[in-house]
Parts: sequence; C-alpha cells; structure tokens
Amino acid sequence: MKDPYYVVRRPLVTEKSMAGAAVNKYTFEVAPDSNKIEIGEAIQKIFNVKVVKVNTMAIKGKKKRLGRYPEGATPDRKKALVTLAPGQRIEIFEGM
Repeated sequence: MKDPYYVVRRPLVTEKSMAGAAVNKYTFEVAPDSNKIEIGEAIQKIFNVKVVKVNTMAIKGKKKRLGRYPEGATPDRKKALVTLAPGQRIEIFEGM
C-alpha cells in the first residue's frame, strides 16, 4: 500500500467545501494515481475516522500564458470528496 501522506496531498478549504463539512463531507486534493480504496484507507489512518464513501474527480490543467511564452498549463489535479460515518469529525476543518 502507498504511504497515506503521499495519497492525501492537502485539504481543500473553500466556501463550498466548508459547507460540506457541516454534513460530514470533506474535500481533499489527492495523488492523481490513487484510487478510491487507497484514498479511504489513507483518510482513516491519518485522521482516525470511519470513511463511508469516497467520490473522486479528475481536473484537467488550464492553459495559461507564462510571461513571454505563449503556452503553458497549470498541473492536472485530482480531488476526493470523502463522506464520514455519522458522529465522526475531522478537527482541522472545525477550527477554520
């Protein structure tokens, strides 16, 4: 199994993700080569919670102009929306 800290890159803190945290849904940026099972196990190990469901979405990088060069792109990313069991919480989202 992959290292849990490789699979889960960082939590995504936006208005929409904070609204989801109120109903036990948390959003994370994850490694592009990880699957739902690996993501769920990594979240359970890192935060010591029970994961019920994992939804993922791949986001293509946008084309950007970089200085005088006409072409460039932001990197491709992958997001995971993790649903926890009732009564479970991730504390880092609660303090924000």
